[in-house]
Amino acid sequence: MSLKDQIEEKLNQALKEKDKKTYPALRLIVSAIKDAEIANRTKEKKDISDSDITAILKKMIKQRNESCEVYKKAGRNELLANETREIEVINAFLPKQLNEEETKKICEEAVKSVSAVSMKDMGKVMGVLKSKHADTLDFSKVSSLLKQLLK
Repeated sequence: MSLKDQIEEKLNQALKEKDKKTYPALRLIVSAIKDAEIANRTKEKKDISDSDITAILKKMIKQRNESCEVYKKAGRNELLANETREIEVINAFLPKQLNEEETKKICEEAVKSVSAVSMKDMGKVMGVLKSKHADTLDFSKVSSLLKQLLK
């Protein structure tokens, strides 16, 4: 079952159960996917892949994290709680992110595999990591780890 089908099935289930905490976030996800499908029609690319949907979900999480920071500074706890709930719903459809320890190990292996020695080689290492672990690594963490490893 494709990721899009899973999301739509979860939305239908939440609507049937009248789960008012979940279905608004699921509707946002479905509408973002439909927006991407409409944009793809102009590019003559008919279907949207699971990796495209994953990218959309990551973008949505990034937007909500930024909103959370603004709401924290403004003391808007009810809006903060809403954004946090949406993040949890979106995260349910993303692949599990690797923890700090696993991320460090993978980064060290990638540095060794391309024989990187300085910051000039960071692009090569990032290319290797993105090709193998695009969905499971948080690249903001990876960037800071690589800066420490490639001084």
